[in-house]
Amino acid sequence: MAELKETYACAPSTERGRGILISGDPKTDSFLYCNGRSVVIRSLLNPLEALVYGEHSHPVTVARFSPNGEWVASADVSGVVRVWGRYGDRALKNEFRPLSGRIDDLQWSPDGQRIVVSGDGRGKSFVRAFMWDTGTTVGDFDGHSRRVLSCAFKPTRPFRIATCGEDFLVNFYEGPPFKFAHSLRDHTNFVNCVRYAPDGTKFISVSSDKKGLFYDGKTGSKIGELSTEGGHTGSIYAVNWSPDSKQVLTVSADKTAKIWDITEDGNGKVTKTLTPPGIGGIDDMLISCFWQKDKLLTVSLGGLFNLYSAPDLDQDPLTFSGHMKNVNSLSCVVQDGQKRILSTSYDGVIVKWIPGFGFGGRILRKENTQIKCFLVTEGEILTSGFDNKVWRIPLNGDQCGDAESIDIGSQPKDLSLASGSPGLVLVATDSGAVILKDLKIVSNVNLGFTVTAVAVSHEGNEVVVGGQDGKLHVYTVDGDALKEEAVIEKHRGAITTIKYSPDGSMYASADTNREAVVWDRATREVKLKNMLYHTARINCLTWSPDSRLIATGSLDTCVIVYELEKPASHRITIKGAHLGGVYGLTFTEEDCIVSAGEDACIRVWKIVPQ
Repeated sequence: MAELKETYACAPSTERGRGILISGDPKTDSFLYCNGRSVVIRSLLNPLEALVYGEHSHPVTVARFSPNGEWVASADVSGVVRVWGRYGDRALKNEFRPLSGRIDDLQWSPDGQRIVVSGDGRGKSFVRAFMWDTGTTVGDFDGHSRRVLSCAFKPTRPFRIATCGEDFLVNFYEGPPFKFAHSLRDHTNFVNCVRYAPDGTKFISVSSDKKGLFYDGKTGSKIGELSTEGGHTGSIYAVNWSPDSKQVLTVSADKTAKIWDITEDGNGKVTKTLTPPGIGGIDDMLISCFWQKDKLLTVSLGGLFNLYSAPDLDQDPLTFSGHMKNVNSLSCVVQDGQKRILSTSYDGVIVKWIPGFGFGGRILRKENTQIKCFLVTEGEILTSGFDNKVWRIPLNGDQCGDAESIDIGSQPKDLSLASGSPGLVLVATDSGAVILKDLKIVSNVNLGFTVTAVAVSHEGNEVVVGGQDGKLHVYTVDGDALKEEAVIEKHRGAITTIKYSPDGSMYASADTNREAVVWDRATREVKLKNMLYHTARINCLTWSPDSRLIATGSLDTCVIVYELEKPASHRITIKGAHLGGVYGLTFTEEDCIVSAGEDACIRVWKIVPQ
């Protein structure tokens, strides 16, 4: 069996020009956010603790804990709201579709009986409130003419609801049943966020016009605004109240977060400006904030979390992040005598993970090209993307040196490195293979068939090439030429990946028809057969350092581990390892495997002998 040791969670999905929602549960010091079809629950005290819920059929936009912390309501781009249990098997309580388009915000009533949602109604209602157990509508929400970006439920009786959106309006509703009371027209641009104070006496709206306005919580009349002195110089995307309702936290496109004291006359005065560490550029824009107990959390457009302690705001924040897109490659490296995990996503992000700790920082490249294939050698990174280039980048700790590239004339489909022959790299192209030596083209060979995967032996003297036709072609490397030695026919689908074992005595191949095969290198006979337990194409495979175990990852979301000394039926299956499919695998120890997938998360598993 396999035990889950650690989860390195993804970062939230972000969109330029839009705020995102981070919400939490003070009872358990946890918070949650969304990425793709996943809802991620994490701990403020230990960000390495992460749980992922992945039952939505469409990308999730917002999620919130119920007031008692036992339930979670999450909504997606199709207008569906799912209410599910936070603990146990996270059973579904109810599913509703209150809006016909994307839902941008969601809030529970303080008694946990009602839910209000806002978003894009596609010509119909932009706001709906309903009973959480029956879905019965509890009011009419007229008054908006465009997408409603945010909504807020008054946390004390008498209940009120405030909404804001792209029509520059802040609307106020009384109830239940809720009905339109009046509109507030003080903003001159998109109103991005509206939030009630925990004591219910006031609420605030913030806008892309760089203003923040305060209103009376019961009547909805304007009572003050954030001072322009020391204020934001860019759009304000999100706001959150301190637990005592005496301060607010705002974040902006100007890359700063500000803490405001609420004065007796109802206005806001800046008391502290926070400038989180960043790399410069638009990715440092802040688009979300969160204040729970004595913890302040900000989120940047690039998915970087910055966690501050309210009693000591001058202290550097705890910074952590993750991938935002599909993780397509993993590699285990040793730096300063310590093992580290490097992961890449197709948007060009490279992240370093420290076992037992989690996020170890992003490795920044000067040329931030997309990444399809990724290899790590001693002090170097080799990558290829969706152009015709192969890149070689020096790696010095967390920093990348000046990159070199070579145009091979065709898009690379796979890379393989000869570890025992430094500088020798084999590149698969659509119709052949390119041999590189120290990033110079030694040979460009047209093999006469469509190539889908390649592997070169550690010594650099043998090459296995997989084709669209499911055949394996074995070649010897003769100078700058490839000499065909054998053609192996067993697979019934296009070859997806080929890997030599660490001891060099075997290689393994996998195909789109869900089969993997282990081959004896000397005899070219099948070493382990009947590896047919996936239900969809196999995307990746990896060997344990002692060549005793082999693991495969598939589109069916599963990881299967085989032991070479036992029949394939004695496999260990990790079901549902990654929502959407597994795309990266690597071993860090003989009994420890790391997986990554479409959910942008990375998981570490301990293999326990059966």
